[in-house]
Amino acid sequence: KKRRNPLGEITLDLRLVIKIPRTKLTINSLVSGLKQAAPRIHAAILTTLLEALEEQVVQRYLERDPERYRKNGHQSKPRKFGCSLCDFSYRFAQLLDRREGRSLTPLVKALAIPGQVRFLDEALEPGIGLCAHVSYRRAAGEVERIGGQAMSHTTIHRRLQQFARTHDPFTDLKGKPFAWLLVDGTKVRLQGAKGSDLGQAQMRWALASVGAGQPFEPVGFWINTPWKSIRKDLAERLEYARLRVLFSDGEMGIAENLLSSRMRHQRCVWHGKRDFPYLLYADELKKADQKPFVDQLHAIAAMSMTKAQLEKLRPQDRLRVQQLAEQTQQGFENLLKALEPYPRARAYIENLAKPVSTFFNWWLQKGEALPLTTNAIESHFSRICNRVKRIGRRWSDRGLLNWLTVSFYKIFKPERWSLQWENAPRPVNNIRLLSVEATYQWSVALT
Repeated sequence: KKRRNPLGEITLDLRLVIKIPRTKLTINSLVSGLKQAAPRIHAAILTTLLEALEEQVVQRYLERDPERYRKNGHQSKPRKFGCSLCDFSYRFAQLLDRREGRSLTPLVKALAIPGQVRFLDEALEPGIGLCAHVSYRRAAGEVERIGGQAMSHTTIHRRLQQFARTHDPFTDLKGKPFAWLLVDGTKVRLQGAKGSDLGQAQMRWALASVGAGQPFEPVGFWINTPWKSIRKDLAERLEYARLRVLFSDGEMGIAENLLSSRMRHQRCVWHGKRDFPYLLYADELKKADQKPFVDQLHAIAAMSMTKAQLEKLRPQDRLRVQQLAEQTQQGFENLLKALEPYPRARAYIENLAKPVSTFFNWWLQKGEALPLTTNAIESHFSRICNRVKRIGRRWSDRGLLNWLTVSFYKIFKPERWSLQWENAPRPVNNIRLLSVEATYQWSVALT
């Protein structure tokens, strides 16, 4: 396919007249003054480039069909724009389309300038990115403080929603050989029309990894969605038949809906130990009376293992691992006998015993160390949970999903964050500075 030739090179002659104070000049005041002047300089460069490009674009129209198009002056009022470099105004040249009987602005179409927009997309990038960590109002304040762009928090909110609706971070997962799946969730408070309180709902997410030594990455977010529907959604997003291990904290419904015939379930060891006292309390055991049972659980081999210990194991340690697996099974059997008077705690241990020690059999068969807890992985979501619960407080389900989309790029895939802005709404080619020269001439010499 033949490539289109660029417009070519353009030389801008920029003349700056700078007043230098006679006293109390420092390097910091020099830089500060230039920083304050930068928006005016950028505005001059931008508007000059627009004029030059517009001249070329208009000429193309006239040469292509001189009978159809003729010049029709400029817009009556200049359009105001905000970008990361500066605020600027520009009156676009108009052409009269005699065939259609209407005016058009050629440069607006040529540069894909959006209509009815005050701030350009790239000006919103800092504010939207900050919203992954702070409130919309705080993000607007920080953008104005650092970059001088005064935009309302509602503008940032509206454009974040628009950005998220045009991006789906989970569309290219079929080709990835994921082998491990981790799921988790937390409660969030939702709101309806006019801020009405809709109560709490489950925010759930899934992460996947291609296997040992490889990081987990998000593969889906859901609001108020049952695990059965999440399984169906995941099966459409990625190659579910490739998955071999499911990691979870043991929430009811996860194993029943997400485990396939080829998958094994690894319960989080830390959650297993943390939740046990709650079940003992439900069986009316006070803290002092819980201690013997808690100590017995902690003494079981699987409950005291760490991933670091597993990773140090070598093939010659196989007999030792088999012994630890047998000791774990015996330890759970002894604990179940001790818990016979306490039905809730006993049922919990029955459901915990097998999946919490899956890592032993996996190591014996594969020689790989599975994550024993989901804490390190869940820590990536701690910023998200804090932002959702302590700053946002209440969300609409659609608004929360849109915010999660931005957080995916900003927190989990920062290398893809800038690309989303550079390539949206269509692939672009940036202008490139070929050379720069600067000379000086004193108007009034210092004495």
